[in-house]
Amino acid sequence: MTTLAYDGAAVLGRHLLRIRHAPAITVMTQTMPIVFLLFFGYVFGGALAMPGAEYRSFLVPGLLVATAAGGLMTGMFQAAQDAHRGVMDRFRTLPMSRGAVPLGQALADLVTCAAGTVPMILVGLAMGWRIEGSVPEALAAFGLLLLFRFAMTWVGILLGLASRSEEAAGQLGSATFVLPLLSNAYIPTEGMPDHLRAVAEWNPISAVTTAVRVLFGNAPVPADAAWPVAHPVAGALLWSLVLVAVFAPLAVRRYGRDG
Repeated sequence: MTTLAYDGAAVLGRHLLRIRHAPAITVMTQTMPIVFLLFFGYVFGGALAMPGAEYRSFLVPGLLVATAAGGLMTGMFQAAQDAHRGVMDRFRTLPMSRGAVPLGQALADLVTCAAGTVPMILVGLAMGWRIEGSVPEALAAFGLLLLFRFAMTWVGILLGLASRSEEAAGQLGSATFVLPLLSNAYIPTEGMPDHLRAVAEWNPISAVTTAVRVLFGNAPVPADAAWPVAHPVAGALLWSLVLVAVFAPLAVRRYGRDG
């Protein structure tokens, strides 16, 4: 465990230096959620039954969770890039823990996400969004966001290691953009057709989004919804922990097998 922590910290430092020397991708991934927030908040908000300010309070938690789900795309692309450019082959020649490389990447992505959340929250506050819940509840909401990001990054790492090329990983990563659209991140699920509503409410993004809204005090717990949305905090924790428990060992195993 000590070796894993030490080696994982070394890989974490390598990824943070990589971000420092190639800031363009980081800036793009961190500014796009703010662009979406402004666009959806002021354009789509007027087309919904909710008043503009009410929709923006509904939207900000949803976009925070959609951004956390973006760990799937970034994890996939970075793992595929390192795998197909020979970086991971060089890591395998070193006397280090097998799980350190994917763990270091997941932790670096988590740090980047945490830093990128700050400007988005500031923009949301400027748009009229407020945290209505207590301080412990707000901290729990941020904890859920980071846990979900960590879980989705492991899914992305596994898919990136399994991809045939960087281009294939990039194309598959772009397709993940549809996942928040099939959830309650941007619009309520109550108005959806029954079959689509069932899909949306069993989407992990919906459970995490509802939990964050409830903990921020922006919305009550839905009464007539699928179990993960009707019990959002438990559903969000369960989805996140299951994703980590399933995909982290598979990613570590795939990394070791490729060697």
